Amino acid sequence: MNGLFVDSEEGKTANYPRFYRQALEKLAKEQRILSRRKKGSNRWHKQRLKVAKLHERIANQRKDFLHKESHKLAKRYDCVVIEDLNMKGMSQALNFGKSVADNAWGMFTTLLRYKLEEQGKKFIKIDKGFPSSKTCSCCGQVKESLSLSERTFRCECGFVADRDWNASINIKHEGLRLLALA
Repeated sequence: MNGLFVDSEEGKTANYPRFYRQALEKLAKEQRILSRRKKGSNRWHKQRLKVAKLHERIANQRKDFLHKESHKLAKRYDCVVIEDLNMKGMSQALNFGKSVADNAWGMFTTLLRYKLEEQGKKFIKIDKGFPSSKTCSCCGQVKESLSLSERTFRCECGFVADRDWNASINIKHEGLRLLALA
C-alpha cells in the first residue's frame, strides 16, 4: 500500500509523508554523536535533549497529519468502513517494520473512531479474514492466490484495477452488508 488509506469513491490515497523516513539521516547523525559522548556529562545531556526533540518533532508531525486526515473523513462521510489489519504481524513478517510504525495505523483508527462517534456517525471494522484484495469487486469471484508484488488486480471477467482500490470497494460493500444486518 502506498498511502495510509484508499478512498473507495475515487480511488485516491492519502499520501502519507513518511516523517520518520524523512528525518532518518538527521536522527542517525544526532544519535551517533550521542553515542560518542561520555554518559552523564553536560554535553551528553545536551545531545540527549537534541535527539529527544527530534523524536518529538516527528511524533508531532505524524499526529498533526493523522488528525487532519481523520477530520476530513469524519466530516465527509456518515459511515467509514476499515479493515482490521494486523500491523504488528505485517511489520515482522514482511520486513516493513519502520514503514508500518511510521504509518501509525492504530492511532489513525482511534482518532477516526472517536471523531465519527462524536458526530453520531458509524465506524465499522471488517474482520482481517475477509479476502478484500483477492475478491473481484465487479463479479465477486475470489482468486486462489494473489502475491503482494501484484499491484494491479486482474479478473477473468475483464475487470482491471489497482489492487488497493479494488480492496477498498470490497471493504465498502462488506461494510454496507454489515450495516444492513445491524
